Amino acid sequence: MLKIRLRRMGAKKAPFYRIVVADSRAPRGGAFVEEIGFYNPLSNPVEINVDNEKAAAWMKNGAQPTDTVRALLKKSGAIQ
Repeated sequence: MLKIRLRRMGAKKAPFYRIVVADSRAPRGGAFVEEIGFYNPLSNPVEINVDNEKAAAWMKNGAQPTDTVRALLKKSGAIQ
């Protein structure tokens, strides 16, 4: 099963996340199928950049977003 989830990047105590489509069995920082955006919680204001077309296409093909990613996709306009 494919999940749309966050992949943690950045230094210690300075997180930066990439929004990726990955197999649900893969580890958080492991292999992924495609990167569809990023999320920077430390910038002011918070920076969210998502390719809404790719996100919608993956969800149409059965990929399930995690709760956090679902909230981010709502903020970016990918989900109504």
